[in-house]
Amino acid sequence: MQYLTKALQTDKITLKNRLIMAPLATSKSKEDGTVSDDVLAYYNEKSLGGYVSLFVIEHSYILQQGKASANQMSVTNDAVLEGLKQLATTIHNNGSKAVMQINFAGSASKSEITGEVVLGPSEVVNPLHGGEIPSPMSKEDIERIVDAFGKAAIRVKKAGFDGVEIHSAHGYLLNQFFSPLTNMRDDEYGGDVHNRIRIHLEVIKAVRDAVGEDFPILLRLAASDYKDGGITIDDSKIAAIEFEKAGVDILDISGGFCGYTRPGVKEPGYFSPLTEEIKKVVSIPVILTGGVKEANEAEQLLKDGKADLIGVARAIFKDSKWAERAITG
Repeated sequence: MQYLTKALQTDKITLKNRLIMAPLATSKSKEDGTVSDDVLAYYNEKSLGGYVSLFVIEHSYILQQGKASANQMSVTNDAVLEGLKQLATTIHNNGSKAVMQINFAGSASKSEITGEVVLGPSEVVNPLHGGEIPSPMSKEDIERIVDAFGKAAIRVKKAGFDGVEIHSAHGYLLNQFFSPLTNMRDDEYGGDVHNRIRIHLEVIKAVRDAVGEDFPILLRLAASDYKDGGITIDDSKIAAIEFEKAGVDILDISGGFCGYTRPGVKEPGYFSPLTEEIKKVVSIPVILTGGVKEANEAEQLLKDGKADLIGVARAIFKDSKWAERAITG
């Protein structure tokens, strides 16, 4: 595994190989979103031996109003810090690094879960998650959520993680702003692609201001909705260039309102046409996740230059020894 076992070094993070465990919601947190013993046991089992270079911890909500589901992990306040510190320490003690993915669900949330009004860019029911008609966000709502991303990021840093990932995929809020399917705004946050990523750039700035210049920022980008009238790869190439300029250190490419799969395609690395195009316009590392079940599939995708890092989730979820076999051969 010449390519999979090769180290990757940026000016902010060194990874001992190219294998990432992609985020996968476990629903194992306590009801209040704090880390449970089940969460610690799960990540301890997956990280034993340190064969995975980097774990991207499942999406965690930054405000109660942006909670996506019951037993989702929280980064909403300092009360969660102790559990998050234990989680980071558990993974580090096993020899891997970890970043936390932070998120606001927007129209993918449900008032019965959050106890609050469902928000979105526009009055459009979520094409992936369904649910309620969201209330269009005011400028004050946007400012409050941008600020919450920054505050969540500093908690991630205080907890001892190696970086933070901003979630803009799989039909959640930032994906909703980016996609013409759900963004019908006629203000500076709607219309052309530069306006639709305005909130992303504000979030990136808030996170960078919070964590400082040396802390890695990743961004999971819905590079295509694979739906008529949705996000296109041309949109995403423009966005990727702007995100790199704004200070994103690694781009993690996935789907938008198609979810984490590509319709009608089951081949390993099914988002590789997206990562291949994104790599043409940025100099930062790009993560490819989706459909990789065997180590030789990851090796071939890296060899072919489809991505710089390979994310695997379900294969490791099903078999905790998968990473060991992949790396040791």
